[in-house]
Amino acid sequence: MKKAIFVLAAIGSIAGAARAQSSVTLYGLVDAGFAYTNNVGGQKLFAASSGNIQGSRWGLRGTEDLGGGLKALFVLENGFNPYTGRLNQGGDEFGRQVYVGIRSDQYGSVTLGRQYDSIVDYTGPLEAASQWASLYGGHPGDLDNMNNTNRVNNAIKFASANYSGLTFGGLYSLGGVAGNFTRNQIWSAGLNYARGPLVLGAAYLNVKNPNFSLFGNNATSSATATNMSGSQVYSGFASARTQQVITAGAAYTLGAATFGATYSNTQFLGLGETAVTGQPGGSPRSGNAKFHNAEANFKYQLTPAWLVAVAYDYTKGYSVTSEKIHQAMLGADYALSKRTDLYAVGIYQHASGTNSFGANATAQITILSPSSSQNQVAAIVGIRSKF
Repeated sequence: MKKAIFVLAAIGSIAGAARAQSSVTLYGLVDAGFAYTNNVGGQKLFAASSGNIQGSRWGLRGTEDLGGGLKALFVLENGFNPYTGRLNQGGDEFGRQVYVGIRSDQYGSVTLGRQYDSIVDYTGPLEAASQWASLYGGHPGDLDNMNNTNRVNNAIKFASANYSGLTFGGLYSLGGVAGNFTRNQIWSAGLNYARGPLVLGAAYLNVKNPNFSLFGNNATSSATATNMSGSQVYSGFASARTQQVITAGAAYTLGAATFGATYSNTQFLGLGETAVTGQPGGSPRSGNAKFHNAEANFKYQLTPAWLVAVAYDYTKGYSVTSEKIHQAMLGADYALSKRTDLYAVGIYQHASGTNSFGANATAQITILSPSSSQNQVAAIVGIRSKF
């Protein structure tokens, strides 16, 4: 009898230790508000708007200690619209990200699944839209993906451990096309240095057939028609063979103030080399379309609860496009608690030159439909609560 009791106690202690070495966490946030736009196709628009500062989501993340400094890990993360309850990311059940892998305390992690590219990881957090300016404040059409509009399917990803403030990593996505190893492939690499008040980041992204790989990566995407319909800045370039993006950013904190800047160069190369049915605007363009984008941002923590911020962004198209876009942003955030805050953002955009269809450019703030003029103004207010 004593032996049986001892064995049961030993089993219980082992099970307790196993539970202590593993964890699963439920997390998420809900972000909802309202947006006013002065000109959408010539009309004023007042609408419910969700996922403004951060996309509404819920997720599960877990780790299991494997011993020897190794852990197994997984993440399942869903995106949704709190006003309708519908799935975001084209209806994918875990459209934000889903992956599984191994992490070493000494070297870093290797993960497999639907994941974020290196621009999102290493330079995206330095953009105003990823901090306080909302998804409306993204670079036009989020053409450089710094605001994480597009995820990467079929991805193998490495993320290093932190070496005295330096982190780096890379991602490779299998194209998955029979007989053509490189079609639809995606790869990226980047690094970030954060030490004291200084943060520096740089990243590179290379996408083959972006209309079907990076933009066409969810359940509702078309296998033949355009998936790049979100912005007239680049919608006419769906036939590009390759999209290439180079980004860099920096931030410096001085007391309650933080000064930041980002730069990106986005290129849609080999226009007309990817077959796309029903291309809007007529026949596909030819040649290469290229964009410079530069942003300066500033935020100030007035009190532990109050944050105010301002940013200016400039986009210049060259080669087959001549579009120029000026965008100014102003924001404020008030923390009701550690988990819940209220926010307000105002955005003004002015466009000139010709857009991706060769027509006279009109303003189009990210995620909105185009203005009927060269100018567009948006104001967003909302509440965000995390759990």
